[in-house]
Amino acid sequence: MPQQSGGAAPWPVPQAGPADAGAGVAGGDGTVGPAFPALTPTVRPIAGAEPAPGQAAAPRAAAPAYGSAAPAPWATADAGAAPPDPRESAALDPLADIDEPTLVICSGAGPADDHEPRPDRAPAGQPPAPDATPAEPVQPAQPTQPGGGAAPAGGAPGGGAPRPEPRRCAECRAGAIDDDGYCENCGHAQPRERDHMEEELAFVAAASDRGLRHHRNEDAFALSEAELPDGSPAVVAVVCDGVSSATRPDDASAAAARVAGERLLTALPRGTHPQQAMHEAIIAAAEAVNALAEEARPAHRDPHRHENAPACTIVSAVVASGILTVGWIGDSRAYWVPDDRATPAARLTEDDSWAAQMVAAGLLSEQEAYADERAHAITGWLGADAYEIEPHTAAFKPDRPGVVVVCTDGLWNYAESAPEMAAAVPPDARVRPMDSARKLVGHALEGGGHDNVTVAVVPFPLPPEGAGSA
Repeated sequence: MPQQSGGAAPWPVPQAGPADAGAGVAGGDGTVGPAFPALTPTVRPIAGAEPAPGQAAAPRAAAPAYGSAAPAPWATADAGAAPPDPRESAALDPLADIDEPTLVICSGAGPADDHEPRPDRAPAGQPPAPDATPAEPVQPAQPTQPGGGAAPAGGAPGGGAPRPEPRRCAECRAGAIDDDGYCENCGHAQPRERDHMEEELAFVAAASDRGLRHHRNEDAFALSEAELPDGSPAVVAVVCDGVSSATRPDDASAAAARVAGERLLTALPRGTHPQQAMHEAIIAAAEAVNALAEEARPAHRDPHRHENAPACTIVSAVVASGILTVGWIGDSRAYWVPDDRATPAARLTEDDSWAAQMVAAGLLSEQEAYADERAHAITGWLGADAYEIEPHTAAFKPDRPGVVVVCTDGLWNYAESAPEMAAAVPPDARVRPMDSARKLVGHALEGGGHDNVTVAVVPFPLPPEGAGSA
């Protein structure tokens, strides 16, 4: 059996417990069970995240519920301390007590309407949808006079440009589009830049889609490739999911993905260890989301209306020097899918969610926990309302080729277990990551598309000719 490396790190060895299909279970002797044969967890201390030698970690105080000063009503049971999660055998932070888990509405929550009506035109008896980010109006090109130069304004013949034709609705093809980006005839929101996004670099690709029910895409991603000091390549994929019950979730996810990606792209070429860089990148992303809450409130907002601070989840993967490093807060996930599908796939992250904590505490079976209406309430997120920011990081060394799937719950809701995800990933994903990302988005849309869906596909190992790519 492969042994857990990094023995110098004074972190407790997780005990065996319930685990997702395909995930590794670490026993009391530090070995990784046969359910995880293709990955050897590695551990490295994170500066500032480790208690001093001989000093016990301070107990965590009970956290208030998201957006409230009182704990959640179901968090009053004497649940006791949660046993360490078996899927975080390489995590660099011990799991918290779960006596009173902090809860927030899951990132996929929000209005679901096939017709996407304008918020102020919601059907009677239903609450209006959150304000949509208006689409940027298309600016017509400035006409020029014969011989060059801008034409004078005025709109009269010979005195300037003619009035541009109004934009027409992409849905009904008849109504004009108002300044807020909605059709004046049928009320539909018009397509926005973030409704569908794709990006492909040399060795990583990602795709994101609004889905079939939401009026905007609140997911975001960032991809980058860098060169390490020894000349070998490093690939970074960051995926964030805005919390729909919060204010400006789309801005939160965009800010977190951008800042985390930039921080990793800066740290890795300087020789910073990937786990240390990951930890610092998530902290920087949290600060960027916090800064959104400090911005001045827009004038059109109701000053008496309570609004939760902008918030999002984050998950990131780095492939460098033959090591796979993941980091996360929330319920966005990373999966390992080997090329050889006879080898079990594995989920590399553990959700910060109500269901996960109930299972970890032994209070409910996995089936019972995920059948509960509170299952997807998240207990960790980035945002000013977060009780405490404790990034999870883990590093693995796969012994065979495959891909890392980094995604939001808009995808894994339709392929939750590791075997289900492996079945959804195309067999040629490692050599065609962009095609695979598109097909995984399509898998979610065909399954119902009830949420925004974002997925990045990262090949492992990186091709040797990748050295020097940027």
